[in-house]
Amino acid sequence: MSSESESDQPGEAALPGTLPEALRAELIEFRRDLHMHPELGNQEFRTTAAIKGRLEKAGLRPRVLDSGTGLICDIGEWDGERPMLALRADIDGLPIPDTKSECSYRSTVPDRAHACGHDVHTTVVLGTGLVLAELHRRGQLPRPVRLLFQPAEEVLPGGALDAIKCGVLEGVGRFLALHCDPKVDAGQLGLREGAITSACDRLEIALDGPGGHTARPHLTTDLVTAAARVITDVPAVVARRADARSGLSVTWGRIESGHAPNVIPQHAELSGTVRCLDLDTWRQAPDLVVAAIDEVANLHRAKSEINYVRGVPPVVNDPDSTELLRAAMTARRGADSVESTEQSLGGEDFSWYLEHVPGAMARLGVRVPGDRIGRDLHQGDFDVDESAIKVGVELFTAAALLDAAG
Repeated sequence: MSSESESDQPGEAALPGTLPEALRAELIEFRRDLHMHPELGNQEFRTTAAIKGRLEKAGLRPRVLDSGTGLICDIGEWDGERPMLALRADIDGLPIPDTKSECSYRSTVPDRAHACGHDVHTTVVLGTGLVLAELHRRGQLPRPVRLLFQPAEEVLPGGALDAIKCGVLEGVGRFLALHCDPKVDAGQLGLREGAITSACDRLEIALDGPGGHTARPHLTTDLVTAAARVITDVPAVVARRADARSGLSVTWGRIESGHAPNVIPQHAELSGTVRCLDLDTWRQAPDLVVAAIDEVANLHRAKSEINYVRGVPPVVNDPDSTELLRAAMTARRGADSVESTEQSLGGEDFSWYLEHVPGAMARLGVRVPGDRIGRDLHQGDFDVDESAIKVGVELFTAAALLDAAG
C-alpha cells in the first residue's frame, strides 16, 4: 500500500501519510457497512469484529476491551518513556429509525441509526491506523500511536470511563478526537481553544401524593399542578442561583402522570437533562438542582424522590493540542480550511480523557458544500459528504507526524 500521493492540496506532497485511492474507496464501503448495521452502546459486537478483522489483516494486534466491545490498537511499540499520541473514535449508534429514502446504505436494523456520525469517526480512525501502519513498516513513524475504538459514548456517563479502567491512558501524553459537524462544509475543520462542548447530566424525578378527586384538590396534593410547577419553576430557580455566564440550564424531555380526567393521581414522573458551559459550575450543579426541586415540590406538598445521574463534564481543548490540529489541517489543506467554531450545549464523554491528559476535539465538516437544507445530528435523515473521510484520515496522520516531531 502506498501512503504518499501527489496532490494539489497545500503541503501534501511534502508530508507523508496521505490516503491512497484504493484505500479511500475501501473506507467508504466500510463506513457504509457500519451505517447499515448500527449497534447501541455496549452491544457493538459486529462493529468491534469488523474493526478487529481489518486491523489484523493489516498485521496489527488490536485488543478488545474488557467489556467485550470496543478495542485498543497500538501502531508501533511504546518504549515506556516518551508518551504516545492517542486517537479516539466512538462506535455506537442511536435508538432512532433511519428515515433516509433512496439511500442504498440506510440502516437495516429497525429503530437504530448512525445518526451522529460515529460510523464516520470509526472509519477515519481505522483509516488513520492503516496509513500509519504502512508508515511504521517503512520506518517513517517516529513515535507509536494508539487507536481507541470506544463503545457506549451515547450512554451516560459514557464508555470512556470503562476504557480508562481498561488502561487506555497508560503511556498516553495527548488525546485527539473528531466529531462530525453538519453545519460545516466537507473539507473544512472547526477548532476552538477551551471548552468546545458542555457538561450534560440526566435528571429523573418521582413525585408522590395521596391522590384524590379533582372536585376536592384542597383535601389532597394536587400532584399534576405540583409537577407542572416543578417543570416551570425549577429551571427559573436554578438560573438565578448560578452565574448566568455558566449557562446552567434544566430542560425536560418526559412527563407522565394520571389515567383519568377526574382523578388526581398519586404518582408523577419527570425526566430531563442538566447542561452547563462551565466546569466549576457543573461541579456545583447537583446540589443546586436538587435543592430547587425539593423546595418547589415541598411548596406544593408533594414528596419528591430525585435520581441525579452524573453525566459528562465539558470537553476542554488545551492550547497546544488545538494548535497541533490547526497545524496538521493547514499542512494538508491550507490555512483557509480551518475555521472557528462555537461551544455547543451537547455532551461528549471524550471529556473524561481530558481530565487526565491534555488533548482536543475538532469538528469535522461533513456538509455537502452549498447544501443548506440542514441534516442535523440525532435526526433520522442524517448523512454526510463522504469526502470528509479522506480529510479526517489525512488530518490525523499529519497530526501524528507533527506531534512526534515536536
